[in-house]
This record gives sequence, C-alpha cells and structure tokens, in this order.
Amino acid sequence: MDATLPLRNLRVLDFTRVLVGPFATMILGDLGAEVIKVEPPEGDETRTWPPTLPRGGSGYFMSLNRNKKSITINLKSPQGQEIVQALARQVDIVVENFTPGMAAKMGIDYETLHRLNAGLIYCSISGFGQYGPYRAKKAYDPIIQGMTGLMSITGEKDRPPVKVGVPITDLITGLYAVIAIQAAHCHRSATGQGQHIDLALYDATLSTLTIMAMEYFATGKSPGRWGLDHIHRVPARAFVARDGKWVQVLATNDTMYPKFCRILGLESLAGDPRYDTNVKRLQHRDTLMPLFEARMRERDSEEWLRLFEEAGLPCGPILDLEEAFADPQVQAREMVFHMEHATEGRVVQLGFPFKFSRTPAQARLAPPLPGEHTEAILKELLQYDEAEIGRLRQLHVLG
Repeated sequence: MDATLPLRNLRVLDFTRVLVGPFATMILGDLGAEVIKVEPPEGDETRTWPPTLPRGGSGYFMSLNRNKKSITINLKSPQGQEIVQALARQVDIVVENFTPGMAAKMGIDYETLHRLNAGLIYCSISGFGQYGPYRAKKAYDPIIQGMTGLMSITGEKDRPPVKVGVPITDLITGLYAVIAIQAAHCHRSATGQGQHIDLALYDATLSTLTIMAMEYFATGKSPGRWGLDHIHRVPARAFVARDGKWVQVLATNDTMYPKFCRILGLESLAGDPRYDTNVKRLQHRDTLMPLFEARMRERDSEEWLRLFEEAGLPCGPILDLEEAFADPQVQAREMVFHMEHATEGRVVQLGFPFKFSRTPAQARLAPPLPGEHTEAILKELLQYDEAEIGRLRQLHVLG
C-alpha cells in the first residue's frame, strides 16, 4: 500500500452490488482503503450487464469496481457466514445495500458484527431506509426520482417529466455514504466507538432539492419544470446557434445583462426601463426570449462563445460524450485514463475528481475477476490453509 494514500490504514468489507454501494466503495478504494468485495459464488450480477466490452466483459462492472479485491462466498451457508463474521473482526468498515432485514437473516447485520468488533463502522444503504412505511419497498433510481419530486422539476415546461440522464439518486447516495463513513471514522478515532449508518436513496435525493425545495416552502407551490430556462434569472439558458449547435450563456445580474444585449446587437433592450432589472425581466420573460432566440440564430456557436468569453459572460457549449471526452480540459485534468485488466486488456476509466496536493488518489487494482483474491484473503487474514480452502470449495461455500 502506498504510504501517501489518505485512507491507506482502513479495510472495508464490501457486500454491495449494482451501483450505489459499489460506487461508494470504489471511492474509498481510490482514496487508499483496502476494499474486499464479497460476491456470490457465481459472481456479482452486474458482471454480465451492458455495455459489453470488445472481449465480452461488462463495462457496467468495470466502471464501478476498480481498486477492490474479490472474494466469492455463499452467504446462505453457515460456513460462509462464519467466514465473513471472522473477516468482520479484521476490518474497519462494512458496507451493504441489501433489502432491510436481509443482512440479519445471513448473520451479517450490524448488531451481530458489532458484538464481534465494537469499533466497526457499518453503513447500510437502501432505497427508503431501515425504518418507515416504505422500508420494504423496492427502489430503483427512476422510482426515487419520481417519488422525491426530482422528476417533476426536470424537463421542458408543459411537457412530460423526464429523469436525469444518469442514475443520479444512486450516485448522490454513494457520495453521501463516503462522507458519512469518513465522519464516523473521525468519531471512532476520537472515541474508539463504531456506529451504524442508515442511508437511504430517498433521503439523500430529497436533501439535494435545496433551492427548489425552498421555492415550495416559501410559496406553497411546486416550482414545476423550466427546461433550459432558469426559474429566477433572465437570460440564463441555452440557445440554438446558426450551425444548429447549442450555446449556454448566463447574464444573471443587472451588470451582465447590458453586455449580453450589446453582443446580440440589441442595444435598445439594454437601456429599456422595462427590462433593466432581473425582476422586470422575469415579468417579461415571454417577450424577451423570442427576441434573443432569433438573434442567436444569426451566428455560429463558436463565434457566439468567443464573443461571450471576451465579455466575461459565463458560457459554454452543450456537448455529446464524444465531444466532451475530446475536450482539452479533460486531458489537462486527467479525467480519463487506462488500466490493464487480466482478461479485457486495456480498459478505459474515468479519472479522480479530487486533486490532492500531498495524497493523490491512485488506480492500484483493475476491476477484479470473480473470486480473484479469495485464497489470498483467507490465507492472509484468517490463516486458512490449502486443505481448508479445498474443503470449502468442495462444499460450494467458495466460488
């Protein structure tokens, strides 16, 4: 383990699958934690999920499971449960995203493992939390987006609601998991006490509504969908240029607005007392926007972007993924890199968004093969010998 990694002294027992949990534990691994991924004997279900890589591997799995070791165990067997209980004595953190109540049936719930390891930090991630009327309800990202109101504020005005283009509720909750685990670790460092973290996609997503939630609290009305427009600022939106490409520009205050008008050749609007404050522009949104849209179609996107940049206005293009990943900023920030994988060869990975000056994150381990580290973990942490490992394989306890 590299001595510069910030979480290098932590060991994680990872029972998670699909997206939210693996995303969280991958971040812990990126920051230096030793992550032991516990998979069923047949391997994580996402190992067969698309997108399919050129040699047949799962791009889904590859995107969420670097910097982890894999051990395959049948958690339904008493021997499998004994193994993970023994491992729980050797780790600092447990992360699971089973349906509430399922971990207890397998003898790997917080109460059981806490008795074995009083300093254990145990993070449970579920759709709706460990208690409440929806505790047992199945939850997927679109369901959470819909039930929290997020979908009601996403999309075009007077059009059907739409979901965010990535599973945002899983990703948000995964980030909260990392924050909560590190906070619990700080508490344990001061007191020696572990604790249980109950984290729900539902709660995490609600917490991100922030200003839109306050819009409702203040007015008693749901803010609805605003599409490319900003609910409280005019002009602040994307426009189609002459070449058919989209340009976003934000003239969000009364100093920026005159600059925007002059660039568009609409000087008369810059000095018009009907529009000289944002409050007035909000009142006249329907009058102003057609004028701006028509003028934006008179030049190509690159020209508009150059003019807005020169004037100091916040602006940018709307890119597809091919264009986005070709951008020089991506290269400069090292937000794409490659790793060598045992069966897939060279695989692409997204880079680390946190840039530490002293403890940079590292890609130490490619996404593991199923059970790739089973024998090594059992030998090193539990002192199992070859005969015992062979016996467990014959009993189908190990994959």
